[in-house]
Amino acid sequence: MASLSDILLIFTEKYMSELYWLPHTPDWAERLAALSDPALVCWSNLVSLANENLDFIKTGKLDNTLRRKYAAGPPTGPSFEPVRLAVLSSSTTDQLLPGLRVGALRHNLWMNIYTTAYGQYLQESFSADSELYAFRPNVVLCAFDTRHLIGDETAAFSRAEADIKVASTITDLCMLWKRLREHANVQIIQQTLMPTDSLLMGSNEQRLPGSARGLIRRINDAIRKSADEHGVDILALDDQCEQDGLASWYDARLWLRAKQYVAPQASPVYGDLVARVIAARRGASAKCLVLDLDNTLWGGVIGDDGIERIILGQGSAEGEAYAAFQRYVRDLTRRGVILAVCSKNDEANALLPFTSHPEMILRREDIACFVANWRDKATNLRFIAQQLNIGLDALVFVDDNPFERNLIRSELPMVGVPEIPEDPAFYAASVAASGYFESVSLTIEDRGRAKQYQTNLERESLRTSHQDLAAYLNSLDMVLEWAVFNKANLQRIVQLIGKTNQFNLTTRRHTEDDVQAMMCDPQAVLLHFRLKDSFGDNGIIAVVIALPDRNASETWRINTWLMSCRVLGRGVERATLSVLATQVRQAGARRLIGEYHPTPRNGMVAEHYGKLGFSRSSQNKDIEEWVLDLDVFSSLEAPMEIRKTQYDR
Repeated sequence: MASLSDILLIFTEKYMSELYWLPHTPDWAERLAALSDPALVCWSNLVSLANENLDFIKTGKLDNTLRRKYAAGPPTGPSFEPVRLAVLSSSTTDQLLPGLRVGALRHNLWMNIYTTAYGQYLQESFSADSELYAFRPNVVLCAFDTRHLIGDETAAFSRAEADIKVASTITDLCMLWKRLREHANVQIIQQTLMPTDSLLMGSNEQRLPGSARGLIRRINDAIRKSADEHGVDILALDDQCEQDGLASWYDARLWLRAKQYVAPQASPVYGDLVARVIAARRGASAKCLVLDLDNTLWGGVIGDDGIERIILGQGSAEGEAYAAFQRYVRDLTRRGVILAVCSKNDEANALLPFTSHPEMILRREDIACFVANWRDKATNLRFIAQQLNIGLDALVFVDDNPFERNLIRSELPMVGVPEIPEDPAFYAASVAASGYFESVSLTIEDRGRAKQYQTNLERESLRTSHQDLAAYLNSLDMVLEWAVFNKANLQRIVQLIGKTNQFNLTTRRHTEDDVQAMMCDPQAVLLHFRLKDSFGDNGIIAVVIALPDRNASETWRINTWLMSCRVLGRGVERATLSVLATQVRQAGARRLIGEYHPTPRNGMVAEHYGKLGFSRSSQNKDIEEWVLDLDVFSSLEAPMEIRKTQYDR
């Protein structure tokens, strides 16, 4: 049996460096070499190569292949718009660029990067005709080092001087964020400071007001508070240093010789951290955690060992490790992650611990979709996605069995499959480190999402018990509440706009600033909808934006129409159009134009306008236009009560 020191050494070497949650395949170099001819390179091959445990050297090699193939621009058909990233830094960043591009590739994003000249980011941010703004970034990464924000001469500061230093630093950052937003509609990511300075007093460092380490801590806290207030996303390097150790991220020799604030060996993880924040802002994070059972949620095999002999809970370190993992999984549901089970088991045996084991943390009611049978797990994952009405790319699959993990990676490469170590004590850390569930916001609807999907399955069960769909819909006692955009629901509205990809007619992304500007336009028709029924409240499920067409009088154009897929098939689309038509008529419209922008993910709404009575007016490969004559349109019947709610706009 391994000693404690051996275990710690293994953990340090394997789980505190690189992308340890991704697999390592021995033929990676051969697969990359096979792509030496750019004509043989395809996007999916590169994404597959990126989704491995890459060090700095491999990352650079893959980046070279990526740039040779796609130097002129992104491939046709990636799921998300290209990332145009501007890096504003006070230190050297050349060593980080391959990691940034490959990190984006791993998340199915093509990235083009602009870096300001060394020490020139401030000047460029002030000049409207600078190369920074000519680059037209849609994401800006503010990556400043400790010396730049704090300075060298702080140890003698009084408490008042330290307070002034913190306040002035945050004021400067806020002014920079404001300038960037004035010149460009961008997502801003602010990097926190790493604890690179040595302690001067030791454990009671807080008693020295000007301690650099203490100022770092205070500035990081203030950055987070201000970022929340200004809609800026955080890249938490301080948290990563706390988790991995400063030496994994910072090398004093490289700082002194080359002014590299982030060490090259951290480049792959750094790039992944940035990419997952960008992907999260674009709604590309996973939604559902799919769990195996035997030796994943408990030790042993329930069908062989019985409930008395599975390993779980108090009494052994291994049992407590499984309980701790269950607790982490349960806590994920509290922030909106859906849970599903995919197990090779007889269902009765698989359910037994959930209902009868006293140490189980998870309960059957925590699981939105429970699948236990003897079919292959790729087939079952397809079924789970179908049942929950989400894409396969919204699933993350956790299984202790390497065979099952590799099967899913092969059969369903769009599913997230983190590597998990043999010791269950590290399960939670591995899933957390993988970042599949990265999020940049949290709403009331997020907290209730798991319950909403569970009740959706209950609705489906009720539907199958009715032979008549109309009778089933009437039995739900649905109420569709609508309101104009308002401050109370602004965060959820922006979140839906950013993350909805399937039932989204245009997939336009509007920031909070964009939406607030629209709210100041008296002619804009800005509506959001909430659906309630006998099973509960589905939350805000639809957003519609209609703006006056500046080129045609008495015509309003639907800029955005999106809905949550979990309410499809209930007539909500018809009721939504009835409300929209009434509102644009009151604004002065006689015609309503709907746009459909085809993407790889929104084919389900290709005939949306035609089904609602619109006539196609124009069509090309990039956009279809449909028109509705409001003089002859009458409200559509829908099996629900429609009710306006009142909020301050």
